[in-house]
Amino acid sequence: MEKHRKLLKLEKRIKECRRCRLWRIRVNAVPGEGPSNAKIMFLGQNPGRNEDAQGKPFVGMSGKFFEKLLSQIGLERSEVFITGVVKCHTPKNRPPVKDEVEACKPFFLEQIEIIKPRLIVVLGNVALKALFPNEKVSISKSHGKLMRKGQVTCFPTFHPAAGMRFPSIRRKMEEDFKKLEKLVSSARALNT
Repeated sequence: MEKHRKLLKLEKRIKECRRCRLWRIRVNAVPGEGPSNAKIMFLGQNPGRNEDAQGKPFVGMSGKFFEKLLSQIGLERSEVFITGVVKCHTPKNRPPVKDEVEACKPFFLEQIEIIKPRLIVVLGNVALKALFPNEKVSISKSHGKLMRKGQVTCFPTFHPAAGMRFPSIRRKMEEDFKKLEKLVSSARALNT
């Protein structure tokens, strides 16, 4: 219950945030959603137009693709915590710039600290570079390989929007999710 209360307080701070210029154009900040005791966290880039309108992560076309990938490995949205590096929609869906990422960084790091997931699935380059700022990383080289962030295991893969647009990335992403399925199964076996 304590985790849930802390997440609600953090959500309120995110919704009131004015740390960067994005607050002026957002409809809704999108803190993220999922159980406070989630074992798996998905960390994406930032909300798109649909997410901004609804105040929820991954609800547009890439969200449908994301849910399909989840169901293929036996997961439901309700089991995982889904959030983004940046909590507000960017103009014309452009990638967030460095100062926007830096403004939001304390929020997603605090979410990780509160939830303490066993696994963070890192979706795309923006999230990967935000989580590993002092390392030379790229999603094309790191995808499908386990990485460590403190006490947490991270599993980078491509962003669902890229998977939808490019067939070659879709195939790589589907392969990554097969590896992820084995990790999820192992984690569930440890819990029983």
